[in-house]
Amino acid sequence: MKKLILVALITLAGFTAQAQDKKSKNAKYDVEVKGNCGQCKARIEKAAFGVKGVKSAAWNENDQELHLILDETKCSVADVRTAVAKAGHDTDKLKATDTDYNALHACCQYVRE
Repeated sequence: MKKLILVALITLAGFTAQAQDKKSKNAKYDVEVKGNCGQCKARIEKAAFGVKGVKSAAWNENDQELHLILDETKCSVADVRTAVAKAGHDTDKLKATDTDYNALHACCQYVRE
């Protein structure tokens, strides 16, 4: 009987620990990303989805915002900014290198600050 109670308690503790791990690992972020057109949208979103842990990435041309949902246990918003900058697009906190920016198609070369 004692063994049965012990097994039940261990099983219950295991389920409780798993439930706590799943809390608040997904987070929403909005990141300013410079771009001009549909090609930019595809490139920015592809770069964001290239980061392991990104669940959702949608760039809006009108407000120049990349709307993200990411698993914070696998990546950070800084990882996404780095990937997007490597694709040639400036973000609010990280600028693309001149080489990466100049590699963009002419219609995608937005006005840099």
